[in-house]
Amino acid sequence: MRSGIFIIFLILAAVSNLSAQNYIIEGRVTDKSNNPLSGANIIIFNTNTGTASNEEGLFSIPLEQPGTYEVEISMIGFKKEKVKITIPTERRLNIVLEETIIQSDQVVVTAGKHEQRLEDLPVSAAIMSSEFITEKNFLSLDNALRYAPGVSVNLDQVSIRGSSGYSRGAGTRVLVAYNGIPLYTGDTGEIIWEIVPVNAIERVEIIKGASSSLYGSTAIGGVINVITKEMTGDPQTYVKTYYGVYDKPAYEEWDWSGQYRSFNGLTLSHSNRIGKLRFSLSGTRLENNGYRMNDFYKRFIGNINTAYNFSSTSSINLFLNSLNMDRGNFVYWKDSRHALQPPDADIGQKVRSARIFSGLIYNNALSSSFLLQFKSSYYNTYWRDETSSENSSTVNLFREELQATVSSMDNMLLIAGIEGTYGKVSSDLFGDPESFGVGPYVQADYRLFSPLLISAGLRFDYSKLDTLEGTGSVSPKLGLNYHLSDDLIIRSSAGKAFRAPTLAEAFTRTGVSGITIVPNPDIKPESNYSYELGMTYNYKELFITDLALFHNEYYDMIDPAVIPETGQVSFRNVTHARIQGTEISVTYNAFAPFNIRLNYLYLWARDVNNNKSLKYRPRNLVTAGADYRTGGLSVGLDFRFWSRIDELDTELVELGLVPDGDKRVPVYVADISAGYNLLKAGLPLNITLNAKNILNYNYIEVIGNLSPIRNISLGLELVF
Repeated sequence: MRSGIFIIFLILAAVSNLSAQNYIIEGRVTDKSNNPLSGANIIIFNTNTGTASNEEGLFSIPLEQPGTYEVEISMIGFKKEKVKITIPTERRLNIVLEETIIQSDQVVVTAGKHEQRLEDLPVSAAIMSSEFITEKNFLSLDNALRYAPGVSVNLDQVSIRGSSGYSRGAGTRVLVAYNGIPLYTGDTGEIIWEIVPVNAIERVEIIKGASSSLYGSTAIGGVINVITKEMTGDPQTYVKTYYGVYDKPAYEEWDWSGQYRSFNGLTLSHSNRIGKLRFSLSGTRLENNGYRMNDFYKRFIGNINTAYNFSSTSSINLFLNSLNMDRGNFVYWKDSRHALQPPDADIGQKVRSARIFSGLIYNNALSSSFLLQFKSSYYNTYWRDETSSENSSTVNLFREELQATVSSMDNMLLIAGIEGTYGKVSSDLFGDPESFGVGPYVQADYRLFSPLLISAGLRFDYSKLDTLEGTGSVSPKLGLNYHLSDDLIIRSSAGKAFRAPTLAEAFTRTGVSGITIVPNPDIKPESNYSYELGMTYNYKELFITDLALFHNEYYDMIDPAVIPETGQVSFRNVTHARIQGTEISVTYNAFAPFNIRLNYLYLWARDVNNNKSLKYRPRNLVTAGADYRTGGLSVGLDFRFWSRIDELDTELVELGLVPDGDKRVPVYVADISAGYNLLKAGLPLNITLNAKNILNYNYIEVIGNLSPIRNISLGLELVF
């Protein structure tokens, strides 16, 4: 299988040298002070042809035929520019970009697996920048996502618009990807957030709603795609360190240690080039003594990233992420008077894990209108819990994808591809099952007339879990985007999505903290029919309002459920669920250098069969923030609220497994941050100070788990 992939790669590399380029656009990108800008993106508009400026600001783009081309030049922190050039009469462009604190005309690649302007999408989307993650000193991506509009996180399981509750680490309804490559594990199907190096993130793209028409299983509720920083090849060394402490608990009964618990971390990174080969190496060590007893961790995260351009139209990117982690095992509290302590039987239990996620991305623009892309990944997981159950699992997951993108001059863009996966598990928890899946897909985007964009996609997936019967699913989607004016845009979409059960949901047999989980060989895929109507009003980037109404019908939804006769837990197709709601986002930039943002999500999520609310879905969710930036100074305030959860795992309380587990409250969390970047003063140093949960508010996201108490941290970043 791997040798066949290697042969395909060699063929693609050879083909890239067959197309002769007879015309060229070249030039230089600078700022107003005539300083060269390295890493600026230069793209032939409405094509797949483009490049990035080098360390001297220079660029060149070979072309196959003469004509008039619209060239788009963009770079974070600068206003985007568009210019027209006629080849061969002209060939050189000298571009001067103007600095700005407003990032207009943002481009995303996740929604349609190709570059699109955010304002042209037929679905709701949000973008989280690397600056936001750095300034708030988020140590892993899931912590940052708690502040994203329309997103909630229950312990470590992410949900977009209520798509997920909490399934104890087995399965997810949001596909998380790393540069477009899915990141879920081959056994439990969960997301290991710690394996993503936050220092490598350029931005995070969040697509809301069913996305199986392009991404297949797991994208039933949406997609979160991590886009990493593009390597320019400039020599650069990056150092980040931080130290933080947790405050004392709110009640003396909870103060199990009598100490201020601390956490700290160190990241070292270096990037450079050797000839045409650009590379980046980084290592991170994180240590947290834990505000809860037996909830410590030590993490070692490694990242190797390389890129090589065969020519201006073909390139390859190879990366490897690794994670080694030792952590305590805190499942539920002992009781509400000992909310920061586990049951006595769980004290001393630990989990050890080692994971490697590697990938290859090959791009070949065979012409200005035809792009071929090949993605390959390997995810190896090993973990062992040092508990009474002594479970362990070793997983090898392979994934391959081939995609062709064709654009034409009459405003048509066509994407077609096929994706395949194979997984092998060796575990005393799940047995030794294998999994297999394949999914061909196609999508067409057509601009019928100037203000109207139509997008239609279709994917067929076949998946098989070991001895279970194989299943197939068809996932269609239709979307419309209409520009009523330069300021007002409406959009709508409708589609069907699905999620196949994971190996863990089908085959788990274990016991943990008094809970016995048994397998379910009759489990089957769940499906979702999704509808959305949205509107965006953007007044000169100074005032932006986005409104969306959505409706989702889930059939055969998979959730862990207690078997009343035995008290055991199994994953079952428990219900027909209906999730409806509205989302309103407002961004206000008129009082520069102030930026104000507010997002409100109203969620009506219910079990139609039993006429009650779905577990772990708050009815109201609010995220708000304000930032002030001037010179090198930045100050921020962030606030999160969600209403009291109607339903959680009350069965565990009734069976006496989680004492006082029915206790929960509305949530009010406020954070403040401050930083100063000394770069303009001639020092390559950035200082950040963060105080989180400043009200020291006590709340839970998951039954029997008190969320982080007030903590403060000081961070230093050095770039040279």
